[in-house]
Amino acid sequence: MTTTTITAAVDCDLHVAPPSFNKVLPYLDSYWKSYIDDSTVGLSHPAYPLGAATTGGAPAGSYDQLAPVLNAANPHRAILNCLALDGVHRNPYYAAAMATAVNDWVRDEFLVRDERLRASIAVSTLDIPAAVKEVERLAGDGRFAQILLPVRADVPYGNRLYHPLYAVAQEHGFPIALHAWGRGGKAPSMPGVTATYLEDYASNAHIAQVQMMSFVAEGVFSKFPQLKVVFMECGFSWLPPQLWRFDKDWKGVWREVPWVKERPSEYVRRHMRFTTEPAQLPRDPRQIAQLVEMVGPELLMYASDYPHDHGDGFERLLAALSDEDAESVLRGTAAAFYGDLIA
Repeated sequence: MTTTTITAAVDCDLHVAPPSFNKVLPYLDSYWKSYIDDSTVGLSHPAYPLGAATTGGAPAGSYDQLAPVLNAANPHRAILNCLALDGVHRNPYYAAAMATAVNDWVRDEFLVRDERLRASIAVSTLDIPAAVKEVERLAGDGRFAQILLPVRADVPYGNRLYHPLYAVAQEHGFPIALHAWGRGGKAPSMPGVTATYLEDYASNAHIAQVQMMSFVAEGVFSKFPQLKVVFMECGFSWLPPQLWRFDKDWKGVWREVPWVKERPSEYVRRHMRFTTEPAQLPRDPRQIAQLVEMVGPELLMYASDYPHDHGDGFERLLAALSDEDAESVLRGTAAAFYGDLIA
């Protein structure tokens, strides 16, 4: 059982969000201000229904609201994720303008006030050239640590549509961070749209599996050998059976993907990491230890997922780790994965 503490960890996922349009309006030009005034467009479509057990409250809307959380946990670094660029909006120009506004709001409200903080660069998946420009605009800032995309997308992320974004990500050393939720109008399952929040919530893990395979099977890592990808709030307990099946099927149909030169699991272990919340684990500590051994603790990075409450899964995970593995999950893996971006 570990004796390692969470203090001074690298927290890879804290949620913040503008509490209202008024907070981001100063970062928009007059056209978009009038567009908002004249339309019924919203700032965000909530992924978590009000009162859901996993909600845990609203994301921090100001540094003053976040500061007590930071001071209590005292992380070495914490990466802020603003999901206000929800996938409901279909206007690519609006989405690109909002990405810039959200990023500037996060910088001015949080990053300038606490050296422990880093943030993800929010970009629009509806306009990849605009997303590339946004990354290039912020690349020299030094306080942004990755590029944020919703795990749900119009097209799987291995598609060449996204390759210009991966090129600029690799150039600047930014990982691609796929976070749960996203394109609101997309069915989370192949048969179609789900009927309940329970189904929709559980489907994030299924979508993550599809995206993981897409990156490998469509040759993203062969074209961008330095690219890194992190899955956030999508779980990780599904990895062992999925990777076993991925490797097995590749052996039979490898001719279809000649650019995949080694077992798919090797690409995943080299290029991908997964955050610890939600830690969807069995109750038996022995089974937890077996699962962690199959996944590999070196693939896991700590995330509080503030303010969302996923129960005691992470505490039970931590209790099953050796001190060395706990140190890796809490600090070491993220330090190596992000490098100078969080140094």
